[in-house]
Amino acid sequence: MNSILVTATREGVGKTGIALGLALEASERGRSVGYMKPKGTRLQSYGGGIVDTDPMLARELLGLDAAVEEMVPIVYSATFVGQAIRDGTEPTEIHRLVRDRFRTLADGHDLMVIEGGGSLTTGGTIALTDVDVAELLDAEVLLVTPYERPEDVDGILAATDRIGDRLAGILFNPVADEQFDYLQESVIPFLEARGLPVLGVLPRVKELAGVTVAELVDHLNAEQLTDSGEGATVERFLVGAMTSDSALRYFRRTRDTAVITGGDRADLQSVALETSGVTCLILTGGFAPSDAILGKAEATNVPVLLVRTDALATVERAEEIVRSGRVRDEHTVRVVRDLLTDHADVDAILGEPD
Repeated sequence: MNSILVTATREGVGKTGIALGLALEASERGRSVGYMKPKGTRLQSYGGGIVDTDPMLARELLGLDAAVEEMVPIVYSATFVGQAIRDGTEPTEIHRLVRDRFRTLADGHDLMVIEGGGSLTTGGTIALTDVDVAELLDAEVLLVTPYERPEDVDGILAATDRIGDRLAGILFNPVADEQFDYLQESVIPFLEARGLPVLGVLPRVKELAGVTVAELVDHLNAEQLTDSGEGATVERFLVGAMTSDSALRYFRRTRDTAVITGGDRADLQSVALETSGVTCLILTGGFAPSDAILGKAEATNVPVLLVRTDALATVERAEEIVRSGRVRDEHTVRVVRDLLTDHADVDAILGEPD
């Protein structure tokens, strides 16, 4: 049986979509595929408890019978980590639990896809980082990493040094068009010259980038004040707390951005609505804008959301949903699967059945 652990240099780089996309591709090639996420990090309330949401989709996609609690033996919450630090938790029993659950889940499968939790170093408190998991479960490691600037290579080298001989390869995701040539012509040869295989470069695609306004409304408990901007997506957030003159310079340099500002800042609201890169306006403090602002928003097709929280709390909650990724259903997993088959060496990643 083969086992591949999908980890990442940082959160929010598409690790879940890639893990599930690989599992789906292997399944549709006729292989028997199991799934496990030893440390649950994307947590929500469900059935009276706290669970990770990723295994729910894995069960549906792969037709698995195992319970979510079996797929995610460790709920790696802030409460759990705090208690482990306070009590000096001995990791031996935790490791035994993970190993036993893995053996049960792997029974009858020829491939196990193991999803890392958070980033490569998550789990250090209980000696269960993704590198520790790979050693414990005898898995090869696929390292998912973004690439935005040359300095990112420092983090990649540090990560691959941690992983060591278990490294199956590096997968870049998501890569913007303007970074692609330098990555291919300089960064990849640099890494491969050091014996670090690069198994693919997945392009950034609009369908998987950012979050929809509808998701923001739900996550922020916001009230949508306009009917405009249906289907708009947001990739980044900018807090408007400056003068309107300064704001105009910032707003002109951005794209697919939600501006978060006070509901009483009509000057900033008006400037934001004049800028093509602003796709959403989020007004804080529960202060509704004027009819003139709402009319301008409708005319420019920019949705306006109203929240009760302050700007700092609002941007923290908004960025949570962006960091969590956009793998919500089978369709998005299939989009990632298609990107993998088009832009990555899937055969090398999955390996040959034993």
